[in-house]
Amino acid sequence: MNLANHPLDKLASMNHSANTSSSEQHLVLESWSGPWDADDVNANFKADVALYSLVDPLVTLRGLSVSTGLPVGVLAKYVLARFATAGSSGMLELGPTMIQRLWEPIVHAEAANDDDDDRLKAYAQLRGMISWLRGPLFDADLARTSYATNAAGREDD
Repeated sequence: MNLANHPLDKLASMNHSANTSSSEQHLVLESWSGPWDADDVNANFKADVALYSLVDPLVTLRGLSVSTGLPVGVLAKYVLARFATAGSSGMLELGPTMIQRLWEPIVHAEAANDDDDDRLKAYAQLRGMISWLRGPLFDADLARTSYATNAAGREDD
């Protein structure tokens, strides 16, 4: 695989200067089970952290290390980096315009002061938009049409 023009090149060069002077970095894997307040804005995330704290990720990483020949530390860094950049990757795939379009029904529903009817309308609108986005994944004819339209558009550029 040629990494000469890989999209993460800029990220890697930016992070290179931020690295510590040591070539080795140490990380303590800790379990956590709370507590957190019921009204904590991060309660769902904290509950997820507590749930995954029950799992020992090294079991999987050691098995993957044996099967790939890559060191456990290399794999751990890959997993962390991949997870940490997943939001940015998703944003790049959707694009800022689509993210804004998906966000608009939520803003409208939240501005409606706890009106369940407006929330249901926002859900229906979001469902329709996401259904349209995922259509080519499940409809072969739509996928071919979408591909042909995109290919034609590129030829005109």
